Amino acid sequence: MVDSIAATSLLGHRPIYGSYCWKDGTKKQKLGDNFRLSFTNSMSRKVALSGSLKRWQVEQPLMPVIKAQAAELTKETYSYREEDRMPGDREFRHGIDSGVDRRPGLWPPENKADNPALKNPLLRQERMGCGWLGAVFEWEGVLVEENPDLEKQAWLTLSQEEGKSPPPAFMLRRIEGMKNEQAIAEVLCWSRDPGELRRMGSRKEEIYQALQGGIYRFRSGSQEFVNVLMHHKVPMALVSTRPRKSLEKAIGVIGIEGVFNVIVTAEDVYRGKPDPEMFMYAAQLLQFIPERCIVFGNSNQTVEAAHDARMKCVAVASKHPVYELGAADLVVRHLDELTVVDLKNLADIESPEFMEPELEMEVEDEDDRSPPTSIGVYDDYR
Repeated sequence: MVDSIAATSLLGHRPIYGSYCWKDGTKKQKLGDNFRLSFTNSMSRKVALSGSLKRWQVEQPLMPVIKAQAAELTKETYSYREEDRMPGDREFRHGIDSGVDRRPGLWPPENKADNPALKNPLLRQERMGCGWLGAVFEWEGVLVEENPDLEKQAWLTLSQEEGKSPPPAFMLRRIEGMKNEQAIAEVLCWSRDPGELRRMGSRKEEIYQALQGGIYRFRSGSQEFVNVLMHHKVPMALVSTRPRKSLEKAIGVIGIEGVFNVIVTAEDVYRGKPDPEMFMYAAQLLQFIPERCIVFGNSNQTVEAAHDARMKCVAVASKHPVYELGAADLVVRHLDELTVVDLKNLADIESPEFMEPELEMEVEDEDDRSPPTSIGVYDDYR
């Protein structure tokens, strides 16, 4: 091993066989006498030989040099072990930030979509790609046209029937997206009795359906976008706080039966928005992790619920202006403005707010500390 290291000089140092130079106090190179070998010409190359031409021979003063270079080569070969012990030290010394942690187990980074229980490696690879995603749609204001005045009129009519004071405008805005029972008990505070909540919630829904008249039509671009997702075999879920019977009737009216893999209605959850329960349950039924689900809504309550569920949110500016929906990951006026590539880009982003928070210790600088005051207070008013 020593002979091979000495012959090849892998570290870029001066070749060992030959003369060895050193510097004296005047910084001039001198040729050491103890390091000279006899030379001969062989095949147009100059090689060093011993007295007998049978094997290479290194004089005794060269052995420490050979051992030092062999040790340096070994150290350079196993330098990654030093990186494991002191991560980032090498990049820090050289002033290079590679952005990659080479410690075993941390690269490649952990993929939350991976499922080691799958026996098929192709399925695991497909899950880890950004094309593995699910779409969660809201109904009114996203897929079909919505008239917010009908919802307000239904609550005002119910308040008159029940002999309650009409709810002010700020309360009506607050109960948008909630279940009827949740809004009556928690915001309007009309009753806490479960039977009364169910009765008033059902009555409010009857009033709304009567005002609405059973007329539904797609929003511009919604049907085309749903067809694109069907073509690319993207699983879709539909969530709404309407009763299942009313929602299934509306789906039949516009003719999209069988399009959605999952339908979540008021009977399936305990609370509506801004609670993320509806979206979490839809992701569970779709068998997708929340980080790979994209919610399509039209209000800030939807954005809040989607982010609480660790999902991405696309806001449709149907009843709110675009600037009011800035908290969403993406804002569009119509769904046909989106492409599948846009959805893949959203699914590929790991939002910092979804990561585990890192605890930071605040260090107080000595310069920022206010100097102690020696001002006395005289409170003798005599």
